[in-house]
Amino acid sequence: MPIEKFGLYLVITNPATSYERCAEAAVSAGLRYIQLRMKKSAREQTVGAALNLRSITRGTATRFIVNDDPALAAEVGADGVHLGQDDMTLPEARRQFPSLRFFGLSTHNPEQAQRAVEVSPDYCGVGPVFTTPTKEIPDPALGPRQAGSIIRAAPFTTVAIGGLDETNLAEVLREGAVNFAVVRYVCLAPAPFDAIRRLQDLWQAFQ
Repeated sequence: MPIEKFGLYLVITNPATSYERCAEAAVSAGLRYIQLRMKKSAREQTVGAALNLRSITRGTATRFIVNDDPALAAEVGADGVHLGQDDMTLPEARRQFPSLRFFGLSTHNPEQAQRAVEVSPDYCGVGPVFTTPTKEIPDPALGPRQAGSIIRAAPFTTVAIGGLDETNLAEVLREGAVNFAVVRYVCLAPAPFDAIRRLQDLWQAFQ
């Protein structure tokens, strides 16, 4: 699969506005991916939000990904699922849920990124680049240089993630990041579309 360049991959978690408004902003901005991440919510709440986001993204260029749960992703008709190192394995998810078209995988160090080659993910998250409060038990921060090294060596699409915002994105892009994921910078913004555009304009300057 060719390496894709699309810039911002938006992970929607606990938005200041709403899940729907963030998704609408992403679609309006033409983002390639959005991911729904609701780790502490009841399943019925997650299903409800997922169905709403599916309706917003259906028929658009924006692919809708569900975090961690391939069964839920398939249930709501999502485009794909993003798997962590402790979730169902990627080959097993592909086997059990053939309706899903995209399978992402989190990697946190060079060894995990190398092992990912064997399962051919559609894309890999690489991080955390910087420390971030979005995970209760975070993996050690890689820093821009090591993250860039992993990204440059990867034979598949990569997405740098972890503590990225308008103040440090350029540094990560200079080290070799091609795409990048953001949570708080967009989700906590009162105007998600404007936050997305600022990041995409900065990314575009490096293309």
